[in-house]
Amino acid sequence: MLHINDLTYRIEGRMLLDHATAGIPPGHKVGLVGRNGAGKTTLLRLITEEISPDDGEIRMPKNARMTLVSQEAPDGPTSLLDTVLAADAERASLMAEAETACDPGRIADIQTRLADIGAHAAPARAATILSGLGFSEEEQQRPCSEFSGGWRMRVALASALFAAPDILLLDEPSNYLDLEGTLWLENFLKSYPYTVLIVSHDRNLLNTAVESILHLSQGKLSLYTGGYDAFEEARREKQRLQLKLKKKQDDERRRLEQFVERFRYKATKARQAQSRVKILEKMQPIAAQVDARVTGFTFPNPVKSLGNPLMRLEDVSVGYEPGKPILHDLDLRIDEDDRIGLLGANGNGKSTFAKLLSGRLEAASGQFRRPKKMVVGYFAQHQLDELNPALTPYERIAELMPDATEAQKRAHLGSLGFGIDTADNPASDLSGGEKARLLFALASFEGPHLLILDEPTNHLDVDAREALIHAVNGYEGAVMLISHDRHLLEACADRLWLVKDSKVEPYDGDMDSYRDVCLSERGAGRARKTDPASRTEQPSRQNERRERAARRAELAPLRKVVAQNESKVGTLSAEIAQLDEKLGDMTLYEKEPEKAADLSRKRGELAKELDRAEAEWLQASEAYESANS
Repeated sequence: MLHINDLTYRIEGRMLLDHATAGIPPGHKVGLVGRNGAGKTTLLRLITEEISPDDGEIRMPKNARMTLVSQEAPDGPTSLLDTVLAADAERASLMAEAETACDPGRIADIQTRLADIGAHAAPARAATILSGLGFSEEEQQRPCSEFSGGWRMRVALASALFAAPDILLLDEPSNYLDLEGTLWLENFLKSYPYTVLIVSHDRNLLNTAVESILHLSQGKLSLYTGGYDAFEEARREKQRLQLKLKKKQDDERRRLEQFVERFRYKATKARQAQSRVKILEKMQPIAAQVDARVTGFTFPNPVKSLGNPLMRLEDVSVGYEPGKPILHDLDLRIDEDDRIGLLGANGNGKSTFAKLLSGRLEAASGQFRRPKKMVVGYFAQHQLDELNPALTPYERIAELMPDATEAQKRAHLGSLGFGIDTADNPASDLSGGEKARLLFALASFEGPHLLILDEPTNHLDVDAREALIHAVNGYEGAVMLISHDRHLLEACADRLWLVKDSKVEPYDGDMDSYRDVCLSERGAGRARKTDPASRTEQPSRQNERRERAARRAELAPLRKVVAQNESKVGTLSAEIAQLDEKLGDMTLYEKEPEKAADLSRKRGELAKELDRAEAEWLQASEAYESANS
């Protein structure tokens, strides 16, 4: 059993773990969750003794083998297969000794042990794992140095899975996997016979591959039985109960304080008053466990409809070199209300197709028709590295709003989640999630007719991913999603297209059938049999798409009211912040007392207006959520 006992750890004076305690039974599979920056990766480093705690201890069975996937991608001339085989140190050592051993007794011991650990079947097992993570037989024989960093990180993951440690620690493994690799990993972990502790923000992975959720919040650890959905419901119920108890305790505290204050100095009631003072002293406060509100995402809707189709591709081919197309024979159509999920293994051309639609690549042949006034918003994961590290979110937004006032720019930044503490920080100081939030804002600023999101979730925690889903579903333009997050695809996509064999074609199945196909192709399971009659009972994809489009149209007026009120709250908050900054200058009261009084009065008026605006925003939000439920 893995025991975490009263663990305390601080970093630069900030408390990450505050007497945290938890116990993980042997063979248990646990998902470690928490907001970005909560300390999840730090906890893994403490478990592996890479760093030492300030207080407390971590205990585990003696001689237990533990592996944390290395953050250093393997490199060098060694083949992928041999790199993975070398991860089993005992097998590698015995195999090497078997080549030189001369003593008959020792040779017998070596061969017996090799048989016990299944050493001779190891190459086949390693090849199966590499295949599941997306490597062909030919690629498995190539040296690590020929692959990019992301692919070599898959080799590091394969090595950890092959080593089959007693305690397997995984830190966001799906960040460098495609959807197909993530589906295979889910299936692999479900049958893994030993203890697994996995840090992930992938909701589907946390619902299918683990049996419990370990929640890290405010320095404490809480273990919940079940997958992420069960954890979320249990946590909300716990919060509701705790808030109810806190209100009850606060009411009781006020009643006792009033009694003490009223009768403290009356001789006839002094004893009763004193007893209530003792009750107050012993009363332990109940903390209000309410998560900080996640700032939502907002994608501005297209200003003007362009009619259907938005795009029409007829016999189109595209590539990076003349005569060497990556994709060809593309015959597709995109309409204003489309929500398309793009499937296909990494390297098949999904990003190439996205670049074609966004205008970053020209069609090499065929007819590609699109309106001249069409605006395409494009978010790509690699753009995180292309942000100018010296520019701040304020400077980037100011470039797009040259005629706006200071208050309008600040209000817009506030609505994007960039307050006073982050708006003026250079991009180099922003977290991955903050950079992604900024790129969302830049990509959608002009109200695009088509929004292309290429792996948008890598730096977002679970709550931020849910906020992204709400934003995508609330957006009125067309959307194309490329993501390894199955939950995002299932929640947002009405249609699926598959990139395979240098073509892009509509996929008739759903995500369950695609999962079965992926697992079957990668040797990790059988395709689920489907009754042919069941297909005729389901509504057509076209009807589903029309129903969703009609639903979005019904909700549009309510959504607009919510957006207007949210914008007003942001503007007022920014104006109050500016006044607070001015009023914070203590010399103002001495040099210009009348101005100080005017500013104070104005702040009071704005504060009242903000209260009204927040109430209206809350009312509008409740109406929208009620209509959308």
